[in-house]
Amino acid sequence: MQKLILTLGLLFFASIGFSQDQITWLKFEEAVAANQSDPKMLLVDVYTDWCGWCKKMDKETFTDPEVVKYVNENFYAVKLNAEDTKRTFDFMGKKFSEAQLAAAMRVRSYPNFVVIEPTLQNIAQLPGYRPADAFLEGINELIEKAFRPKL
Repeated sequence: MQKLILTLGLLFFASIGFSQDQITWLKFEEAVAANQSDPKMLLVDVYTDWCGWCKKMDKETFTDPEVVKYVNENFYAVKLNAEDTKRTFDFMGKKFSEAQLAAAMRVRSYPNFVVIEPTLQNIAQLPGYRPADAFLEGINELIEKAFRPKL
């Protein structure tokens, strides 16, 4: 029932053309549920509360209109606190905290952006702070190298 409500809510906001002045950040399990009905890549922003560069990304890069539009159109965007051991959720038949999932994705520096392809089987990382243009360039290059079929 929760999945149905989430899916209907996402479809409602998409249909009324909600303002794209900010990235629509979801919890990891919300993004996974949305992906089941409308497959898209997940963009996981792995951060810590003490990370200055993470705050700079939030303030500068993730407010840039081109970044906001690109992320909202192409991904389910997720914020994941690499040090949160309290909040837990199920994924792939296992229970994880945010910290455990960050460790399972082998994130060791912050900020770090993990792209998960729609089948939720393969991931790729883009570590480090980037201004808007460099972030868009880096994420596109990462996707091309990691997920596009080689001919």
